[in-house]
Amino acid sequence: MTRLPDFRLETYFSRWEFTARHHLTASDAQTMTLGELLALADDGDRAAFERLPLGYTETYGDPALREAVAATYEHADAADVLCFAGAEEALYLAMHVLLGPGDHAVVVTPDYQAAETVPLALCEVTGVALDPDRDWALDLDAVRAALRPHTRVLSVNFPNNPTGAVLGRADFAALAALCDERGIRLFSDEVYRGLERDPARTLPQAADLSPRALSLNVTSKSLGLPGLRIGWIACRDRELLRRLERAKHYTSICNAAPSEVLARIALKARETILARNRALIARNLPVFDAFFARHRDLFAWSPPVGGCVAYPRYLGPEGVEEFCARLVEEAGVLLLPASVFRSDLTPAPTDRFRLGIGRADPEAGLAALEDWLAART
Repeated sequence: MTRLPDFRLETYFSRWEFTARHHLTASDAQTMTLGELLALADDGDRAAFERLPLGYTETYGDPALREAVAATYEHADAADVLCFAGAEEALYLAMHVLLGPGDHAVVVTPDYQAAETVPLALCEVTGVALDPDRDWALDLDAVRAALRPHTRVLSVNFPNNPTGAVLGRADFAALAALCDERGIRLFSDEVYRGLERDPARTLPQAADLSPRALSLNVTSKSLGLPGLRIGWIACRDRELLRRLERAKHYTSICNAAPSEVLARIALKARETILARNRALIARNLPVFDAFFARHRDLFAWSPPVGGCVAYPRYLGPEGVEEFCARLVEEAGVLLLPASVFRSDLTPAPTDRFRLGIGRADPEAGLAALEDWLAART
């Protein structure tokens, strides 16, 4: 196994995620119970779940699940889908299949840490940072300048974690065309797709734009079902999928059969679940707007364009690291400070924290935060 640094986010969560009283930094939308999900199933899928044999499943994934995944794409068939035990396994194995010594990758930052540390363990990597002074815009000229003759992968994430930024449709299409022109694989993390505030900002999926591109998705984020541990890569290059399947033989081998049926139910009810989660975010945003309006001296806030996370600035004199540390220790309110999202590739803001806006009833956590702020004055 490749030697990798500590996963800062997961290490932080290991300490606080299940002990903090108020989780205000969640990266997933509000989940549902097993009963609520099964209530969305048709008779056939509900019966399939109840009669399910608990044996091994196909490495590529349950055929009916792959059909349900493929139905979310315009140009992908079930044969273009490979399922994984969450998005992290998919990312890890894809980078190991696509990259090796002598190769080069370009990664857009800020990002989920594995998007850069896994490639960095394999080859040379260049980062291109979103610009916080231009609403986290991506400079396509900077991406072009970062490419080299031996660049094999361009890794992007929109809607972005942690900023909530969404690239323009024309720019995203230009990235896909640029990768095809240069023989580069576009690896597109699309786990927040479907939670855009303006549906017109929803990007096409990379696997629909290019037969060489890889689209990464999962049931965890937009659908709010991380406990299923079901992710997938869609790619119309079936030889590449075969290589990925062989790599998966060394990790999970196959997914959990109950999770595959439940993921199939969720994907068939995808529009219902996404509408519910978008409505929850729309309901929550005025609550966060009002909180930050009351504390303009301490925070600079702008809501995300897509997804269910945001990346506000902390303006207090002690800095965001001490702020977040004291807040969780003294008030039990969990936020993720900027150090969790620092990059080894590009300069990154040091005054930000990640905020989750997709969970139900954030008022209790914000009230605890407000009471703690008041007690400090």
